[in-house]
Amino acid sequence: MSQLLNDPAACSLLTRRSFLRSATATLAAAPILTEAHFALAAAREAGVPEFTMQGIYLDANENPLGPCEHARKAIADIIPNGGRYAPPLYFDLMKLYAEQMGVPVDYVMVYDGSSPPLHYSVLAFTSATRSLVCANPTYEAAQRAAEINRATVHAVPLAKDHSHDVEAMLKADNNPGVIYICNPNNPTGTITSKEQIDYAVAKKHGDTIILVDEAYIHLSDATSAIDHVKAGKDVVILRTFSKIYGLAGIRCGFAIGRPELLKKLLDYGQSPMPITGMIAAQASLLDTQLVPTRKKLIADTRNNTFAWLKQNDYSFIPSQSNCFMIDVKRPGVQIRQLMAQDGVHIGRSWSVWPTYVRVTVGLPSEMDAFKTSFKKAMDTPATAFNEDLRARRNRDGLFA
Repeated sequence: MSQLLNDPAACSLLTRRSFLRSATATLAAAPILTEAHFALAAAREAGVPEFTMQGIYLDANENPLGPCEHARKAIADIIPNGGRYAPPLYFDLMKLYAEQMGVPVDYVMVYDGSSPPLHYSVLAFTSATRSLVCANPTYEAAQRAAEINRATVHAVPLAKDHSHDVEAMLKADNNPGVIYICNPNNPTGTITSKEQIDYAVAKKHGDTIILVDEAYIHLSDATSAIDHVKAGKDVVILRTFSKIYGLAGIRCGFAIGRPELLKKLLDYGQSPMPITGMIAAQASLLDTQLVPTRKKLIADTRNNTFAWLKQNDYSFIPSQSNCFMIDVKRPGVQIRQLMAQDGVHIGRSWSVWPTYVRVTVGLPSEMDAFKTSFKKAMDTPATAFNEDLRARRNRDGLFA
C-alpha cells in the first residue's frame, strides 16, 4: 500500500498485513460516528432544517474561523499533487507531532480526526465481559462503539461541579475494559482535574485502559495526561485538529499511547489520510500563534455570552471550551425549533438532561444573532409553541 511509511522508526505500526487485516475488520465494525453525525441526527429528530450555507450553526462544536492562513496556503499549494498518496507526509507529520508531544514517534498514530481512534479503542479494549465506564452526560461516540461491541455501558452522573466523578466511575465496575474521560467534557465544557485523572490511573484495575479524550484541551487551562503515556501507563490520549485548529471538514487527529496499545487499534482500522489534512495539520502545528490567539478569541466571545446570560437570568453551566449548556426549563427541542425559524441552529439535548441545550461558541457576530433569537424563543410561552407546532403539522398533513 503506497500510503504506508517506509521509514522503520515511523511505520512499525503500519504494515501491509495489519493494514489489509484492519480494512476487513473496519467493515464489520462500522459505523464510526462523529460529532457531525450526532448533530445531524439531532437536527432531523427535532425537525429543523438541515445544513445550508446561509444559516448560523452553533450545533456541532465547529470552529467558524476555519484553517489558519498557513494551513490554507499549504492546502492550495499541495492540490496539484492530489493524485498522489504522498507517503512521506505521514512520517513528516508524525515526527513533528511526536516531537511537540515529547514522545517517541511510534507512540503516535495519525487518523482522519479523533473519532476513528476513539471508536477503535473502545472496540479493542471492551467486550461482552469488559465494560465501558463513562460520564453522563458526555460525548456519545464511545457508548455507541461499546454497544456495537456488545459491551456493558456504565454511565456515571457527573459530580456536583460537573467534572467526572472519578471515584464513582472506578466503583461502577471493578474490571472494565475502558474508562473514558473527555477533558474538557463534551457537552458541558467543564474540566476534570489532573489530580482526578492521576487518581484514576493509579487506582484502576489491572489492564483497564484510561482513554482520555483531549479534543478540546487547547481551549482550556486543563493539564494534559500525556505524562502517563510517557511513563508507559495504560493510557491512550486522543487529539483532534477539528476544534481550535479549524480543520473539522479537512480531517486530522491522533491517538497517543504505548506502541503495543496502538497496535491493537490497527486490528479495527487505519484508513489512508487525505494529503490536504496532513499538510494542513503540519502547517497548523508550525504556527506558534494559532493556539493562544484563538484560545483568547473564543474565551472572550464565550465570556461575553456568559455575561449576557447572567444579565438576563438564564441558567447555564460555566465552561472552558467552545461549547456550554443552558437550562431552558422546558424540553430543549422546543427552543431549538423556535430558533431554527430564525436560521440560528443550536445543539442537542442529552437524555439525562432533557431541558438543557448545548450551544457552540461562534463568531462574535454569530453570538449576537444567538442572543436575539434565544431571547425571542425563551419569551415564547410553551403553550404558544405547542399550538404553532400543531398548526404546522396540520398544514403538512401530519395530524388528523
